Amino acid sequence: MATNGQEQPKRPKSPARLIQNKPNFSELQASRPPFDEWKFTYSQTADPNWAIGDGANDDSWKQHQTIHIDPHAADRTPLDNYRLLVSGIIPRPIGVISTKGTDGSRNLAPFSYLQIVNHDPPIFTVGFTMGLGSLKDTPRHILETKECVINMISESWIEAANYTSIDAPAGLSEWDLSGLTPADSTAVKPQRVAEAVFAVEGRLIHSHDWFSPSTGEKTGMLAIIEGVYFHVREDALNGSGNAIDPAVLKPVGRLGGITYTRSREGYEILRPGYQADREKREFKERAGVENGESPEEA
Repeated sequence: MATNGQEQPKRPKSPARLIQNKPNFSELQASRPPFDEWKFTYSQTADPNWAIGDGANDDSWKQHQTIHIDPHAADRTPLDNYRLLVSGIIPRPIGVISTKGTDGSRNLAPFSYLQIVNHDPPIFTVGFTMGLGSLKDTPRHILETKECVINMISESWIEAANYTSIDAPAGLSEWDLSGLTPADSTAVKPQRVAEAVFAVEGRLIHSHDWFSPSTGEKTGMLAIIEGVYFHVREDALNGSGNAIDPAVLKPVGRLGGITYTRSREGYEILRPGYQADREKREFKERAGVENGESPEEA
């Protein structure tokens, strides 16, 4: 790609396998405390006394400079951007996606470029990066059949879920290698993971390819998937059938590298309402409203 008649230096490509394991991991693992059982608990917010206009609840942002980064700088690699993004956009939900190809082959693999973006209809987005210059089995199957199942990972099967990420050659089943249990779906052909507390059957409604701005090569694909059937374990679902208990789901979040996180504590924050706050003194001060005026009159 030329700029002002000069050829830009080519940026190095990312390795086919982005995650690198740590050396002597067994020794490192043995030095850590054992995994403990827990109950989901609620705490107070960081500042229960926060008031309108208070801003951040600490001043740490004032004590450090901000580094400004051009993701397409000549000396910056796609791997640099990958490592920065996956360590900064955290925690990310992880779904093990099950698919079935037109040839009958089954695939199972975890993805953390995953998010819900609408509820009526239920819409999910999944991002797939390229491996060795070609689409991996999961996105290839989704393009072929337009079907998949998104199985949300829980602590009780995180090790098995992680093993489905193995770079096994074609013909080896991640179902068999991980020991996870296939269960028939209702509306699609790919099977769901029986161990999953929450699973969503889905159909592809749109896909979009991504290309490197520097090389023009295809680097990934976005899949937009409509959820067409839900499966929830009975002890996780409330009586109204519209909420899942986090203490039962025990979701696992993805951080950077090979680090994962647990969701063992939460806090609640009330949503602000204009009608409830409009007459408060601090609201009027921040909105620039004089005493005696309503915000609409200002």
